[in-house]
Amino acid sequence: MNKLPGWALPNLKEAQIRTRQEVSIEKNLFAVPAEMRQMGNGKHYYLRTYGCQANERDGETIAGILEKIGFTQCFTPEEADFILLNTCAVRKNAEDKVLGELGALKRLKKTNPDLVFGMCGCMAQEEEIVRILLEKYPHVDLIFGTHNIHRLPVLLYQAMMDKEKTVEVFSKEGEVIENLPVKRFGQHKAWVNIMYGCDKFCTYCIVPYTRGKERSRAMDDILNEIRDLQKEGFQEVTLLGQNVNSYGKDLHLEGGFAKLLEETAKLGIARIRFTTSHPWDFSDDMIDVIARYENIMPFIHLPVQSGDSDMLKIMGRRYTIEQYKELFDKITAKVKGCAFSTDIIVGFPNETEEQFQHTLDIVDYCKFDNAFTFIYSPREGTPAAAMEDNVPMHVKQERLARLNERVNAYAHERNEAYMGKTVRVLIDGPSKKNKDVYCGYTETNKLVNFSLKQGDVGDIVNVRITDIKTWSLNGEQV
Repeated sequence: MNKLPGWALPNLKEAQIRTRQEVSIEKNLFAVPAEMRQMGNGKHYYLRTYGCQANERDGETIAGILEKIGFTQCFTPEEADFILLNTCAVRKNAEDKVLGELGALKRLKKTNPDLVFGMCGCMAQEEEIVRILLEKYPHVDLIFGTHNIHRLPVLLYQAMMDKEKTVEVFSKEGEVIENLPVKRFGQHKAWVNIMYGCDKFCTYCIVPYTRGKERSRAMDDILNEIRDLQKEGFQEVTLLGQNVNSYGKDLHLEGGFAKLLEETAKLGIARIRFTTSHPWDFSDDMIDVIARYENIMPFIHLPVQSGDSDMLKIMGRRYTIEQYKELFDKITAKVKGCAFSTDIIVGFPNETEEQFQHTLDIVDYCKFDNAFTFIYSPREGTPAAAMEDNVPMHVKQERLARLNERVNAYAHERNEAYMGKTVRVLIDGPSKKNKDVYCGYTETNKLVNFSLKQGDVGDIVNVRITDIKTWSLNGEQV
């Protein structure tokens, strides 16, 4: 690829470096130069976000920055002066969707030559993806990664005003930047970052390379953000990190995530959730805190990935299936009525039929309320990508179908226990399919559709369950 002066291109080898250097917490790093403060006046931005909750939260920051420099959000790309795709790199099909969208939107340049295309997020941190963009998608004007969102005004100015193709992707451990603006996309539920990055380096996962090292925010900064959300009327916060269980280790914080969880609960906000938890370092103290406070929701996402210990070792998961079961049993025993979701990969290199049967066994054991199931796809630059992908696709697909059949059966069975019960539901709003029907989630994260008699979006109401489906419940307000 031809490299222009000033470009910073991604480097996966640099991205995997971890040092003992203390993470920098920057409270004044974001600033908008005077000439850029009104650059968006009269212009519209279209932002599309793919992937996980971390990407969704990044999207809120990106929107906050764009509106700070005068842009107005629009919801169709045809209206936009700036189109930005905020991307996910966890699985190949997510990347294919983004590249397909970039190709489809190219037509808009013909009717609006001044339209600026941008791509950011985890895909931008991948060497191969940036190479493809530069060679095959010349209409993409701006590429930046996960570590330099704060520089968006400067980068966009170069692309929009100076008409320069701009590529700036930092491959580094990263810092914590505290003074970024935010546009909350919700009015009663909010994501709250508590840490960034990941040091687990599971052999199949690209996230440690795209998101940098584990680095925690100061507890006071987190708690102050939640206090502000309370004042604004938010009812629910989700504490967010690639692995929240590791919170505070880099700060040598006594009590770690259990301490933060307890201090958050003491603030009195109605609902607290957290994601994602790695089974490896889910502590007894965490379980005790979850059990102790009613405003910490009894729902835990606990990725197992495989039910076979040998496969877990190859995946770099650092626990055995026996240890996973022990943790599951501890949580179930202490947290009354706890619901669980999980992640499962099928068709990992060398997975045998017997090993897949062990995955079905753990599904039988835990009877998860929900499971996100995936066929393995190699991520370039990860250790697993160097392994022979030797499970035929038709075998992967057949295993996925069997797994989903089992998962669906238990999801329905779990929901059956709610029939006739009254549950507390936080109202999200009218259903997309029927405006006369409202929807929201229970404390155990079950989607409920019901007729609203009184109350409004953001209220918590009592709903009696009258009908069940595999992935949702129907009810009537009490």
